[in-house]
Amino acid sequence: MSERALRGTRLVVTSYETDRGIDLAPRQAVEYACQNGHRFEMPFSVEAEIPPEWECKTCGAQALLVDGDGPEEKKTKPARTHWDMLMERRTRDELEEVLAERLAVLRSGAMNLAVHPRDTRKSA
Repeated sequence: MSERALRGTRLVVTSYETDRGIDLAPRQAVEYACQNGHRFEMPFSVEAEIPPEWECKTCGAQALLVDGDGPEEKKTKPARTHWDMLMERRTRDELEEVLAERLAVLRSGAMNLAVHPRDTRKSA
């Protein structure tokens, strides 16, 4: 009998509390606009730091703050090339010396040498 009394009351799902007598934190509405022309407002606390960009509710693109500064550009390092890394390890004179040695090996006809001429170990 007690099983029938609880059936259909939705005790777990429904809250019977009301919002009367509760003071909400002060809020501000901030407007964003995306590149596809969608405009929407997001509520933020008055004390919150407002992000310069937000995901558009309609299309998912990046929306920028209306009447605000754009996002800060991140400082990026220039890409290091193979040449830059090589120049960190060797000087130009050393590179010219290595080039001259390798050209001498190639011109002598000993192309099957897999070992660098400076290497003191014996090849197998």
